[in-house]
Amino acid sequence: MYRVSEPFDLRCAKLIANLGLAGEGEVLAVKPLTGGVASDIAVVSLPGREICVKFALPKLKVAEDWRAPVHRNKAEYAWLMAAAACAPENVPALYGWSPADNGFAMEYLTGESVYLWKDALLKSAPDQGEAEAVASVLGRIHAASTVPGFDQSPFRNRDDFYALRLEPYLNFTASKHPDLAPQLSGLVDSLYAADSVLVHGDVSPKNILFRNGTPIILDAECATMGDASFDLAFCLNHLILKALHLPASRRTLSASVLRFWARYEPEISWEDPTALEARVTALLPALMLARVDGKSPVEYLSEQERGRVRRLAIPLIAGPARNLTDLITVIDKD
Repeated sequence: MYRVSEPFDLRCAKLIANLGLAGEGEVLAVKPLTGGVASDIAVVSLPGREICVKFALPKLKVAEDWRAPVHRNKAEYAWLMAAAACAPENVPALYGWSPADNGFAMEYLTGESVYLWKDALLKSAPDQGEAEAVASVLGRIHAASTVPGFDQSPFRNRDDFYALRLEPYLNFTASKHPDLAPQLSGLVDSLYAADSVLVHGDVSPKNILFRNGTPIILDAECATMGDASFDLAFCLNHLILKALHLPASRRTLSASVLRFWARYEPEISWEDPTALEARVTALLPALMLARVDGKSPVEYLSEQERGRVRRLAIPLIAGPARNLTDLITVIDKD
C-alpha cells in the first residue's frame, strides 16, 4: 500500500512491479524530476527503456499551506485516457495506474525534437504556431466530452478542483483584495457549479511539451467536469504574463492570445461562443492577479512587473472587457 514515508526509489519500484512492467529488482535507476509543486515524478530506468512515474503529493511544494487529496492522481490518469480517445498523438503513451500505489506510469518524452513550451516562450524562441496547435487539441477534447454517452463518472471532482484551483487562486486572492471579493467569489461560485465540459485544470506552457511540432499535454491532476472557460483563461493568462515580462516578445504573445481563440472557437458546439468568450474575458484578469497574489505566484516576474499586473488586472476584474480583443487592447496600451 502507498505510504508517503517510503523511500522514493522503493515506491517507484513497487509501482513498476504492481503494474507488471518489470520486477522490483529490474529497476536500474530512479531519477527524480524537478519543476512541479504537486507531485513526485521520476524517470525509471529499466532494461532497454526508460519510463516516467508519477505520484500525487498530499501537501504541495509552495510557501503557503496548500493541501489536496492524493486520489487526484486517478482523475489525471482518467483525463489522459479520455484525451487519448480523441487525440492520441497529444498525450503520452500510458502504461497503467495502480490504486495500491496512487501512482501511474507513462511514456518518458525526451529527445532532440522535444521541447517544453514554457522554455521556448521565456527564451523568446521564434513562434512556431504553438498557441494555435494547443487551442486545436483543447477544443477537440472539450467538444468530445460534451457528446452524449461520454462517461463523466471519473470526473465528478468539483471538491478537488475547489481545493486545487478555486481556493488557492481566487479565494486566497480575494483575502488579499477584499474590495474585489464580490467579483472573485462570483467567479468561484460559477466555476464550482459548472459541469458541462471536461476541464484539464492546468493548461499551462509548463505542462505542454512539443515533439516534432505536435503538442503533448501533461499534468491533469485538476481534471473535473466544469466550465471550458477555466482551461482557456488559465492558458491565455500565461501568454499575457509572459508578454508583460518580455517586452521584445510582447506583440507576438499578445497576438497569440487572439490566434488561440480564433483556432479554438470553431470547435465550440455545446454553447454560444460569444457567451464562452465573455466568461474567459472576465476570468482572465482574476487569474492574472492570482498569479501574483495567490498561493502559487509565477516565479519569473519582478516586483515591478507584479505591480504592473495588479495595475492592469484590478480594474479589469471590477469592470471586465467585452471580449478578448478589447482586453488585449487594454493590456497593449499599458
